[in-house]
Amino acid sequence: MKKNIIKIFILSFSLMIFSTMVIYIEGKTYTVNFNLSNSNYNLSIENQTGKIEILDEKRIEDNYFVKVKAKKSGRAYLTLSYGDFQNTKVLYIHRSMVITENSYFGKSTGSEVAPISLSIILVYCLYLLIKKYKHCKQDNLYQYKNISYLGIIIFLSFFIIDNTLSITNYHGLFESITKLLDTISAFSTLLFPISLITFILVTISNINLILKEGKSLKNLLGLFLGIFICILTFLPNFIYNLLMNSQTFNIYNLNSAGPYIYNFFEALVYLIVAYLECVLIATIVLAVKSIKKKIEYNKDYMIILGCKVRKDGSLPPLLKGRVDKAIEFRNEQLKNTGKDLIFVPSGGKGNDETISEGEAIKNYLLVKGIEEKNILVENKSRNTYENIKFSN
Repeated sequence: MKKNIIKIFILSFSLMIFSTMVIYIEGKTYTVNFNLSNSNYNLSIENQTGKIEILDEKRIEDNYFVKVKAKKSGRAYLTLSYGDFQNTKVLYIHRSMVITENSYFGKSTGSEVAPISLSIILVYCLYLLIKKYKHCKQDNLYQYKNISYLGIIIFLSFFIIDNTLSITNYHGLFESITKLLDTISAFSTLLFPISLITFILVTISNINLILKEGKSLKNLLGLFLGIFICILTFLPNFIYNLLMNSQTFNIYNLNSAGPYIYNFFEALVYLIVAYLECVLIATIVLAVKSIKKKIEYNKDYMIILGCKVRKDGSLPPLLKGRVDKAIEFRNEQLKNTGKDLIFVPSGGKGNDETISEGEAIKNYLLVKGIEEKNILVENKSRNTYENIKFSN
């Protein structure tokens, strides 16, 4: 992992230096494009705090290209007028004599190298993630980190597609960030129906789980996550409407920090929502893969994880279904390979339980016709970690 981070850092630093050099060398001249539909026009320069000079002018059909060169840092205006119509381009001349259009972080000659470099870095990160995901999936399909990796892969793929499409229509850093944030907002809104359906299904599942196992924090996590995503999705619009009706806050006052703070907050919220929605999609994909995966009939032992048993020592429906599934697998293995296995019922005795979970599962196995020699009870564990630790 550390080696990959070092590789990404070296690649990012190298491309950043390369991009800076290209913009520094090429950016001292800039070609302004005016849309022109009139044969009578006048071109004028207003050197305000900066200074530019015209190097070349040419017209191709309805496009009028003016190539300028930086002479002094500051701000200058290039105006094309015909009749009552005027088209003014604002040019910023940096101290390095690099010219940018419309804003300080606007488009410059050679600035397309920045999104290209970013795409290269993102593609390389995506390659490393896919490689890591495939390795982890082959090692163990049921690891939680597989969901994390796949969620990031989906999320990163979206960024790469958006960034690649913006290369041909690049208008500078500030406008690109603005467009990206708009795209993230649209992306999170587009995926919201999936989140809503997942939220409904998870809620039904959690309610069923609570009815079978009782109330607990872990049984409510899916429900809390769904509510959290729904709240985050509508939160920016709610705050925007709240600020619109505010007498003390002007959301359109660009001379204050307020609008920029709100835009940052909105972007951050939609970014989190989009990522969580990608994680939900990853969860669904891996759940389908898990269901379709065929388990090999070559097992020597099968651990059955316990959960809270009833006061009379009998199994609740959820745990009973878990044990029935284990018995079903054992019977299929015996039928297909002739190989039997040892059941390991695992679970200690809670303060409000009359019998340990492991013993309760054993009793159910005996009732189902499993011989006692095929049952090895673990009755000391208090959580899933200890289930695995004490069952080995």
